[in-house]
Amino acid sequence: MIDWLLDPSHWTGDDGVMALIAQHLAYTGAALLIAMVIGLPIGLYVGHTRRGTVLVAGFANALRALPTLGLIVLLVILFGPVFASDLAFIVPSLIVLIVLAVPPIVTAAYAGVLAVDPAVVDAARGMGYRPMKILFSVEVPCALPLILSGVRSATLQAVSTATIAAYASLGGLGRLIIDGRAQNDYAQMAAGAVLVGVLALVIDLAMGLLSVVVVSPGINRRVSRRSHA
Repeated sequence: MIDWLLDPSHWTGDDGVMALIAQHLAYTGAALLIAMVIGLPIGLYVGHTRRGTVLVAGFANALRALPTLGLIVLLVILFGPVFASDLAFIVPSLIVLIVLAVPPIVTAAYAGVLAVDPAVVDAARGMGYRPMKILFSVEVPCALPLILSGVRSATLQAVSTATIAAYASLGGLGRLIIDGRAQNDYAQMAAGAVLVGVLALVIDLAMGLLSVVVVSPGINRRVSRRSHA
């Protein structure tokens, strides 16, 4: 495996590691962006209004239980006659990644808003803040650590699961695993698995640094005290 990784020819070209990493990140980024557009409004609405908490929690758990590989195969079969291009494989792969990324985003968003100190919300309401201003000026900043943790969890799930895009004849680091298995090239398979793990760790570290930069230091200290309590 180390010899395979140290071979410069495996890193360049259209099928090289760098190109596969770019494809992997593209699928992950697109799925995560769509999942945030879907999940954040739902989570913030449920947390702010306290409506539909049980329904959303049950739905999120149900989505997590879906078999990803079986789902992508089913969607490829369904979308195959609809699209004549690579969209027949891209769309199913993105749908699966979105389905996996939405639950942690929704759950973290409404849990973060629910955890905001009611006294802070009452104080904002007493100052004449309207509901939307309370949400975005008080609740979201206070809930930001939990919201970012949900996005972080969704990102890691999307990065790790994006390997199945190769099963649908697409690119990404999963190609190393699928092609290696077909060729009985176990060094390539192991290299693909290691690269996926390293990529997930790098992205997790970047998300952790982002949360430190974005979240107010006072809120970070308060969350830290709660976690130690």
